[in-house]
Amino acid sequence: MYKHLFGPVPSRRLGMSLGVDLVPHKVCSLNCIYCECGRTTDLTLKRKEYISYIEVVKELKHYFSNNPAPDYITFSGAGEPTLNSRFGDVLKFIKSNYPDIPVAVLTNGTLFYQKQVRKEILDADLVLPSLDAASDLSFRKINRPFHKLNINEYIQGLVDFRKEYRGKIWLEVLILPGYNDNAEELYILKEAFEKIKPDSIQLNTLDRPGTIDGLKAASKDRLREIVDFWGLDNVEIIAAAPERKNIKSYRKDTESAILETISRRPCTVDDLVKILGLHINEINKYLDVLESENKIKSVRQERGLFYQLI
Repeated sequence: MYKHLFGPVPSRRLGMSLGVDLVPHKVCSLNCIYCECGRTTDLTLKRKEYISYIEVVKELKHYFSNNPAPDYITFSGAGEPTLNSRFGDVLKFIKSNYPDIPVAVLTNGTLFYQKQVRKEILDADLVLPSLDAASDLSFRKINRPFHKLNINEYIQGLVDFRKEYRGKIWLEVLILPGYNDNAEELYILKEAFEKIKPDSIQLNTLDRPGTIDGLKAASKDRLREIVDFWGLDNVEIIAAAPERKNIKSYRKDTESAILETISRRPCTVDDLVKILGLHINEINKYLDVLESENKIKSVRQERGLFYQLI
């Protein structure tokens, strides 16, 4: 069992994606109200070697000595990967030793105002930063950033990265009704997109409950209205969770293990991680599908969000 690698995780966009997690749960520069990994416990901009470079490299060597190559190697996890000060070193190791496997980076992009961070990520094949708001008020309501972050610096970091980076940028935008879907917010988001110039803008909404009560998902019709409002030709509405089940990396045994576990007693995501020994991102992918199929439901209690059979 690996501590810092997980998957391969079912992904429509990346196929069989081997995850590399470089920070502990949940070290991040944001505390987003919609995060399926839960509340941020260490809200920070401090870069350090949260996870040992030596440990990650050891696990990568073992994995590739015993398993077929995945479609992608993806930096992701339950926090912000670029907070690890050895991020660039791990990326260099992967590109030097497994050059035929493309590397993707799932990042919130908040550290791109730092030239060193932008430099370290240049060797990736695909970068998927996020941008949910372009006004400081909405940024603070939705993403609840570390207090020193501001939206103009955030957007400028993405603009500067686009100028320096030759790979693909897929900008991820999550729509929350009542937070960032009014005309004014959508207009200034469009202005930001035109400055950043991503290859693709990937529009999404909630699959499951966030970290606070009352959040609702945008309907497919509303997402289409937003695409029409922007009038851009590079916006894609991301497929809903059920389509993950059609991906070859979707494992029935993992689905069964989750169902069998919560049939005995309701569990939080953290409970499932501890019981099944799977990474939180991997658990979340399967919960999305099971909820969409009405096999399980979530109930918020004092200790958090519990999943139980319907």
